[in-house]
Amino acid sequence: MDATAPTPKVDRHQLEQLIAGLAEGVVLIDPDRSIVWANERALAMHGVDAVAELGTQANEYQEKFILTYRNHHGLKPEQYPIERVLDGQLFSDVVVEVTKPDDPDFFRIHQVRSLVLTDAKGSHESLVLIIQDLSAQFSAQDRFERAFNANPAPALICQLSSLQYIKVNQGFLEMTTYDRDAVLGHSIYELDVLDSADDRDEAIQYLQEWRTISQREAVLKLPERNTEKSVIVAGQPIEIEEEKCMLFTFIDLDPRKKAETSLVQSEERFSKAFRLAPVPMMVCGLPELRILEVNAAFLAGMGYAAEEVAGTSLSDLGLWKAEKHHRSLLNKLGAGDVIRNLEVSLQTISRTTMDCLFSTETVLIQGEECVLCVMQDITERKRSETDLVEAIDAVMKDASWFTQSVMEKLAQVRGGGKRSEVTLGLADLTPREREVLTLICKGNDDESMAATLKLSRNTVRNHIATLYGKIGVNRRSAAVVWGRDRGVVSY
Repeated sequence: MDATAPTPKVDRHQLEQLIAGLAEGVVLIDPDRSIVWANERALAMHGVDAVAELGTQANEYQEKFILTYRNHHGLKPEQYPIERVLDGQLFSDVVVEVTKPDDPDFFRIHQVRSLVLTDAKGSHESLVLIIQDLSAQFSAQDRFERAFNANPAPALICQLSSLQYIKVNQGFLEMTTYDRDAVLGHSIYELDVLDSADDRDEAIQYLQEWRTISQREAVLKLPERNTEKSVIVAGQPIEIEEEKCMLFTFIDLDPRKKAETSLVQSEERFSKAFRLAPVPMMVCGLPELRILEVNAAFLAGMGYAAEEVAGTSLSDLGLWKAEKHHRSLLNKLGAGDVIRNLEVSLQTISRTTMDCLFSTETVLIQGEECVLCVMQDITERKRSETDLVEAIDAVMKDASWFTQSVMEKLAQVRGGGKRSEVTLGLADLTPREREVLTLICKGNDDESMAATLKLSRNTVRNHIATLYGKIGVNRRSAAVVWGRDRGVVSY
């Protein structure tokens, strides 16, 4: 046969019928580089309706479709699958990204393998490209990759067949300070995420059986020498490209442990200050105010032993002189109020009265809401004030020789610094009331006033009470100041 004679066309009618309905795309190329046939799947994978739109020749295909590898490196002309099969190469699972120069929205991912059909003499008769469209699969994988990498929760993916890590996200790298290259491709034996884990043997068994590993505490060795991190680790079986894998997720326990340590230290400082405080203090549980702990000042001041008060409510202990104070305290605490310097009377174990300024503060102790009660003993202060008032009253019985400024100051001490808000004048008093007021300002006592006015002592006292009520005072010293302010003299 003349070697220069054209290659006879092959009758592929039956072959075309056989492969037309395949799920894979099939493209047939003649040895003369012409693209002679493609099934509907192959046309759809290229976004065209007719074989001619693929290009009549192999070089036209290269002009119509741009092929790149998944690493975004473009294929050279001789690397195109259509050129490789024309060269007689057999290959499989070549994955390429396919785009069109005239259609920016077109994008496909093809997995291509080749097939060379020969005649009886072994000459190439038909060259075949068999194509699978992996666009949907890779799109899902890309979404997973983006979500995995963007997720702030630290995570690793271990391939079960090799027990090597195949993916790591930024969250894990930031938590551990590992470099990506120090993780990827390394085995679970090199970077043991189940080190010191609770029920480690169970976790290893579940990993081997591709079962869910429930959350458990573990310790990660960090790249810096002799450093580690406490975590909660969990494993979830997943498949990636039909490979069994385990997705490990982590919760960093260091912040919680630091907070717990800080809380313990804070509670220790609180406990020490509580025990050594010089004023009586107690810690009570809410809502019934059951005593959890008292300090030494409380025991000394109230006369109780520690075992007598622990677990007892304030009401059962009989601490309150007046039950209304206990009810008021419960109502205020129930309403969420903070109590500051509430004046109450408490009873010691010997039933003596202790006057206190009672203050409270809500505190958290070992996660439980409690109330800290502070009692400032003002018994001696109140006794001193009472003694002072009685002394002033005794002096004021003969106050004629005091200056007005001293009288006012003594009256203010007795009355807590408050002046009468009554706006009456001397003209508003009856003649008898003015007489009584004048005698008071001169320092007369009840008996001398009765003799001067020729009245009984009881009648004089009635006149004095009426006068006090009218001018808004309740003590002789205050009446003297009121009268002097309005021109009554003591000569």
